Amino acid sequence: MESLESIEGNERYVFERADICNNIEIRRIFNQHQPDVVMHLAAESHVDRSIEGPGEFIQTNIMGTYQLLEQSRLYYSGLEDRKKGEFRFHHISTDEVYGDLGATEILFTEKTSYDPSSPYSASKASSDHLVRAWQRTFNLPTLITNCSNNYGPYQFPEKLIPLMILNALEGRELPIYGDGNQIRDWLYVDDHARALLHVALSGEVGETYNIGGHNEMKNIEVIKKICSILDELCPSKIKGVTSYEKLITYVDDRVGHDVRYAIDASKIKTELNWMPHETFETGIRKTVQWYLDNRTWSDHVQDGSYQSQKLEGI
Repeated sequence: MESLESIEGNERYVFERADICNNIEIRRIFNQHQPDVVMHLAAESHVDRSIEGPGEFIQTNIMGTYQLLEQSRLYYSGLEDRKKGEFRFHHISTDEVYGDLGATEILFTEKTSYDPSSPYSASKASSDHLVRAWQRTFNLPTLITNCSNNYGPYQFPEKLIPLMILNALEGRELPIYGDGNQIRDWLYVDDHARALLHVALSGEVGETYNIGGHNEMKNIEVIKKICSILDELCPSKIKGVTSYEKLITYVDDRVGHDVRYAIDASKIKTELNWMPHETFETGIRKTVQWYLDNRTWSDHVQDGSYQSQKLEGI
């Protein structure tokens, strides 16, 4: 809840704590708040955890999406014509549904066939198909976006970039899967947020838009860049560690690890005039600085105390 402190006093902000699989609670929220747009970002999203325990991912990402679609459909069916014309269900998905590009130089487009590799990406692919089915069968006005890897402030520390920053500051090893040459396209979170709002307000019903950061980088390059920025902004005080790069270690690769993801974001540029503002160079520097300036936030996530914080704004 500390992530929302800056807006908790805003009269346009309301927080509801509810499980998206709980159809009764979701129905109550629809009836109480009468939304014009639903942006569905609720998902289990960490590949490693999906390998260790796929069940949660099936429940949240597939069944949860089904419940949101059904409650949206029921709500939508009761709207007057003008409100129906304004309503949108915007489903936020991932480029991982498209599978692995390997060593090729091709890019994911909105027409790329689905070929998910992990329980996480398979569950997200399933949810995408449900959304399209509800649009075609029930005429629910839906939109889908598939984004590349996000990074930036407030990201949960299980993810690669915050994990590496915080491990480095604590003098822990910086573990890299395999040889570290896996390639991802990195999208700064503020750029993604702008794109999501733009699609929700201006996208064409039934369409899919890929959102990318135009920043393909190898994992090892990302981690070395983080180390370089930390060396500059917060030089190591760890005995024997003159540079944070000395903390890098290589570990056995993840099972079924995809080699490369890369998005062709030309459709959203051409049709909706969206482009990212941040380069990886500017975005990663802002990100590292944010984690340096917000250690209390990170500490509360890492020690689990955030789970017991008082919920404001309900």
